[in-house]
Amino acid sequence: MEAKEILKQHITKTASLTDEQFDYLFSHFKPRSYKKGQVVISEGEKVDQEYFVVSGCLKAFYINDEIKMYILQFAMPTWWTSDYGALYNHTKATINVDCITDAEVLCLSNDDREKVCSELHQVEHFFRWRTNRGYLASQKRLLSFMNNDTRARYEELLALYPQLYNLVPKHLIAAYLGVSRETLSRLYNSHKSSDRK
Repeated sequence: MEAKEILKQHITKTASLTDEQFDYLFSHFKPRSYKKGQVVISEGEKVDQEYFVVSGCLKAFYINDEIKMYILQFAMPTWWTSDYGALYNHTKATINVDCITDAEVLCLSNDDREKVCSELHQVEHFFRWRTNRGYLASQKRLLSFMNNDTRARYEELLALYPQLYNLVPKHLIAAYLGVSRETLSRLYNSHKSSDRK
């Protein structure tokens, strides 16, 4: 399926747009291809766009002063990613985004998004809905970290996104869960043995 059709199906689940309106919206997106390991956003850079993932998988992450990586998000097809704090506040990036696999994305600049939202109510509705969903997902993940032990967080991730385990290296899943690679291996093996019973 072409990038345009993937984006159209994604948006029209939430917003009713005529073909002409969608074509106008789509004209503001720029396609871009990235290779595995390629950097999309680096900490300290200016951020002026967000990325809709057509294919592949990206990760948004932060590296602290002790050089420990914390993964904020895996962005799979039909997901959006950026450093939203930097994008909306016109500040420099505090997080990084790079490619776990080869990826195809559609880039939308902050100015173009605001322009189209001001012109088309349904587009503005879509972006507001999407922002609200992102906020709820972040809140749910934070509550999970506060209330659940490592095993519960692991099982929750497995239930929500089973495809991650075939797509993403285990050390990155460990970084997302905030555990060591060894702990993740124990959880993975324990889960496998319970599945066989």
